[in-house]
Amino acid sequence: MASYSATESGELKPLRIGNLDIGFPVVQAALSGYSDWPMRLLAREHGASYTLCEVMLDQFLVSLKNREKNKHFLFNSADEQPVAGQLMGAEPEQFSLGAQRLVEAGFAVIDINFGCPVKKVLGRCRGGYHLSQPEVALDIVRRTRDKVPPHIPVTLKMRRGIDDSEQSRDCFFEILDGAFASGVAAITVHPRTVEQRYNGPSNWDFLAQVKQHVGERTILGSGDLFSAEDCMRMLRQTGVDGVTVARGAIGNPWIFTQCRALAAGQPLPPPPTIHQQRAVLARHWELAQRIYGEDRAGPLLRKFGIKYTGCHPRHETVRECFTRIRSQSEWFAVLDQWYAEDGPGMYPSPHLHRVQGSGCDSQCDGEMVAEAHEIS
Repeated sequence: MASYSATESGELKPLRIGNLDIGFPVVQAALSGYSDWPMRLLAREHGASYTLCEVMLDQFLVSLKNREKNKHFLFNSADEQPVAGQLMGAEPEQFSLGAQRLVEAGFAVIDINFGCPVKKVLGRCRGGYHLSQPEVALDIVRRTRDKVPPHIPVTLKMRRGIDDSEQSRDCFFEILDGAFASGVAAITVHPRTVEQRYNGPSNWDFLAQVKQHVGERTILGSGDLFSAEDCMRMLRQTGVDGVTVARGAIGNPWIFTQCRALAAGQPLPPPPTIHQQRAVLARHWELAQRIYGEDRAGPLLRKFGIKYTGCHPRHETVRECFTRIRSQSEWFAVLDQWYAEDGPGMYPSPHLHRVQGSGCDSQCDGEMVAEAHEIS
C-alpha cells in the first residue's frame, strides 16, 4: 500500500492543513478538561507543531460572557499559533454561530467534533451521535464552512461509525466524502466505533483504508498513541498524513521531543530526568496561575500532577501526594519532597491512561465539560 505521509526515502512529509503549513506531523489532540492554554503551550515548547483546544459546546459559546472567570475557555496566545478551537453541538444554525465565536477569539482552525462517545453527549444529539445522521452532519459542516472566513481551515474529527454494522460504515463514508466536498481541509479519524468508546484496540487497518480511499486529501489518525514509537508506527503503517496524540500527551509533553528524534533517525531519547520533570511541573504551575489565578490553579492542576507521576520511578507514592493538592505551597512541597534529588525517570506505562470501568474518559470527557459549561 502506498504511503502518503513519507517520501520515497522514508522521511516524513510536513503536515499541511488548508493554507497552513503545520510542519512536523505529530500534533496534540483536543482533550476535554485538559488541553487548555498551559498544556498546549507546554506541548509546543516540547515539539508539538500544532495543538487543539478542549472541545466547546456551541450553545455555551453563543451565551458566554466576557468575564474574568471565563477567560481561560477562549484564551490563546501568539506563541502557540496555529491552534484550533474544537466545537460540538446539535443544531446546525447554532453550531455555525459557535464557530463564529471561535473565529473572533483568534483560533486559526475550526474543528468540528463528531467523535465524542460519552452517553450524555450522545443523548443530547451531539458528538458521535451525528455519525448516525449524515444529512444533519453535513448540514452542520456546510453551515460552519459558510460562516467561517475562507482563509481559516475547517476540519473534522470522526470515529469509524456508531458500531460495526454495514449501515454505520456507509454513513461514515457518506460524511467523510461529503465533508471534503464541502470544503473541509482535513479529517481526523479515530478508528474505534462510538459504541466501543475507548475499550479494545483501535483498528489501524481502517485508517489505512480511509487514507487509500481519499488519496491526496489530508487524514490524521488517532487512537492508542501512548509512546513516540506508537506515533511513528501509525504514520508508517497507515500512510496517514499526521497523528494526533491525546491521552498519551497528558503529563508527558516529552513525547513530542521523542517523536522528532525518531523521525530524524536518532535513537529514542531517554525519559526525562527527575529535575527535567520538576522544571516542567514548575512551568506548568506558572502558566496555570497566569490564566486561572493562584486560588483556582491548585485544584485544577491536581489531575495533571497525577498524570506527570507516570514518569517518576516512584509514581504510585508521588501520585498519592498530588491527589491532595489545593495550593501553590502544596504543589511545590511535593516538588521539594520528590523532585529535589536528580535521577533517571521512566517512560509512562500505557496502562496509566487506559479507561477503567465506567470512569471518566480523559480524551473526551464530554459529560464533565457539558456540565461545566452549563453552570458557568
